Amino acid sequence: MQKFSSILLLRLAFQSLGVVYGDLGTSPLYVFYNTFPNGINDTEDIIGALSLIIYSLTLIPLLKYVFIVCRANDSGQGGTFALYSLLCRHAKVKTIPNQHRTDEELTTYSRSTFHELSFAAKTKRWLEANTFRKNALLILVLVGTCMVVGDGILTPAISVLSASGGIKVDHPKMSNDVVVLVAVVILVGLFSMQHYGTDKVGWLFAPIVLLWFLLIGGIGIFNICKYDSSVLKAFSPVYIYRYFKRRGKAGWTSLGGIMLSITGIEALFADLAHFPVSAVQLAFTVVVFPCLLLAYSGQAAYLMQNKDHVTNAFYRSIPDGIYWPMFIIATLAAVVASQATISATFSIIKQALALGCFPRVKVVHTSKKFLGQIYIPDMNWILMILCIAVTAGFRNQSQIGNAYGTAVVIVMLVTTFLMTLIMLLVWHCHWILVLIFTGLSLAVECTYFSAVLIKVDQGGWVPLVIAAAFLVIMYVWHYGTVKRYEFEMHSKVSMAWILGLGPSLGLVRVPGIGLVYTELASGVPHIFSHFITNLPAIHSVVVFVCVKYLPVYTVSEEERFLVKRMGPKNFHMFRCVARYGYKDLHKKDDDFEKKIFENLFTFVRLEAMMEGCSDSEEYSLYGQQTQRSRDFLLKDNAHTSTSDIDLTISTVDSIVPAKSPLHANAITSSGRESSQTEVEELEFLTSCRDAGVVHILGNTVIRARRDSGILKKIAIDYIYAFLRKICRENSVIFNVPHESLLNVGQIFSV
Repeated sequence: MQKFSSILLLRLAFQSLGVVYGDLGTSPLYVFYNTFPNGINDTEDIIGALSLIIYSLTLIPLLKYVFIVCRANDSGQGGTFALYSLLCRHAKVKTIPNQHRTDEELTTYSRSTFHELSFAAKTKRWLEANTFRKNALLILVLVGTCMVVGDGILTPAISVLSASGGIKVDHPKMSNDVVVLVAVVILVGLFSMQHYGTDKVGWLFAPIVLLWFLLIGGIGIFNICKYDSSVLKAFSPVYIYRYFKRRGKAGWTSLGGIMLSITGIEALFADLAHFPVSAVQLAFTVVVFPCLLLAYSGQAAYLMQNKDHVTNAFYRSIPDGIYWPMFIIATLAAVVASQATISATFSIIKQALALGCFPRVKVVHTSKKFLGQIYIPDMNWILMILCIAVTAGFRNQSQIGNAYGTAVVIVMLVTTFLMTLIMLLVWHCHWILVLIFTGLSLAVECTYFSAVLIKVDQGGWVPLVIAAAFLVIMYVWHYGTVKRYEFEMHSKVSMAWILGLGPSLGLVRVPGIGLVYTELASGVPHIFSHFITNLPAIHSVVVFVCVKYLPVYTVSEEERFLVKRMGPKNFHMFRCVARYGYKDLHKKDDDFEKKIFENLFTFVRLEAMMEGCSDSEEYSLYGQQTQRSRDFLLKDNAHTSTSDIDLTISTVDSIVPAKSPLHANAITSSGRESSQTEVEELEFLTSCRDAGVVHILGNTVIRARRDSGILKKIAIDYIYAFLRKICRENSVIFNVPHESLLNVGQIFSV
């Protein structure tokens, strides 16, 4: 775990207030109104509701998320996909089987082992045994992701609309249209400034949120002292029992409003990519949690003597002297709350992109210091349009609150199920501890879920529709990606066929280097055979480039590239596998081609160094070699020692004992020959690179077979085809110059 100095930790904790906690912090604006939409009949109900809020904040945000779920981060990365990537490393549940045993040797590919007879091992085998279970796990993750996207739309709508509603408290005759218009203008301004990045936005917003928390905490203390300090007895859970006993079904349905007090916790977890866990925990325990408890207690104390003011409890409870300054701070805090879920949406979409579950979109890294801080232009404008539509469409924070509650509770349930697997497979907790955690979480969350379900027709349908639309997009894209990969695997060409063509590959070898992009990390792709059977020439040097994303947060530069020779030397064919984590997405744009050649030249030099020598005491020298097969998996490091290289030579014609005079002479002779060969090959590669580099990309079109079902035809022929048409081209992602690009088209049916 990365260590931070005390000053840096305080600075990051301060910044995290402006990005992570805005959503959770602005809940006092609307919780009591959504809890009692029909007014308050008995002051005892206020005590019961406050008790529910206190224990909801303690059990879910504090205990579950800040101190348990946040520990399940993937080296600082949070969100449902971070949990999924952890599971993919500890069990073979990834639906795109493009991993190789060498991937598991990465320093960031950390995973623990467990006893074969343990409960964790049985759970792992149960998950891996069935494709349906793997797909079910993926769909569960996608549902959680889509609900976070729904949060990114609903949070700005309810927060800004609730804050803007303060205008009507001072001007009761003002039209609601004015409030909606003010909210829409604020939202447009918020989404327009996202391109500045989380770092700048965090520094701008953090002082506002800190001031907000201190003010609501201070106002809470003032109201407790002024109106009714007896509300503090709500810290006794007895009043929760009395609340449900007295109100019955009405008390149960009011949970939909109570639950809004814990909204923003998924944004908290997803935004871990922007800040370290220790900074997030420090900010919550020292500032956020105590100030929220004081704010809710203060509102409850005010309502004890002003039951009729529940509609605008927050603004009514503000002392007259600071009303307008507080209105400005509340509006700014609502903007910050929106920022928290927007940042979380960007983080989780980026993770979905890397794991092949979202169409290719532009990702901008807004900070060189913190690589988790990103901006996605396309998603930003989509969120803005949907957010304005929700705000202008409902015009009522009560219905938006119902929708918001539905989205939040579903995300919490998804996180609970994933955490159960994390505790078993990653942390190796005893099954009794897992049962306690899962049981307590589900008891609270299922109770809330049952309460929000009854409000589906009162606005709760909105996140379900939004999530369903994004789920279709994500699952269809993933399905198409898997089918394309399966086609590549089944139609790849054998190396024997290439060897049969000879050094010229049956064509004219023209000067230059051809970079053939493929999704395969082994074998010759079908696109290559399709290319050489339709064109009369191929480049003097061919490099098969495979870019793949692993279920890790990052791959270090030293371990990123694997280079291997394909066929004999005179074929001049290589494979280069570039491996990335989901945090590394699109960092390669600037010098990807340059790094390929650096690693290719390094490979040739190291290969020459290894010829005829070994660093082991017992080794053999081969006299007349009729066939050699070498498998080099070299790291991107010019100073890699010979011990890092795996050299395999087969078909031994003669074996000379180690440490003999003949052996020494042979080593010297072999060294001179290999050195000369190395120079010649490096010169050849340099001349070919100078002659020109051509990037050969497959433009694969997939179509549903004629006998396919109607759903499959719609998914492949219409939805996937449309997404392929509007998403970013691979040539743009790899920063390929248009004049150096060669697209090879092929059509196949699935």
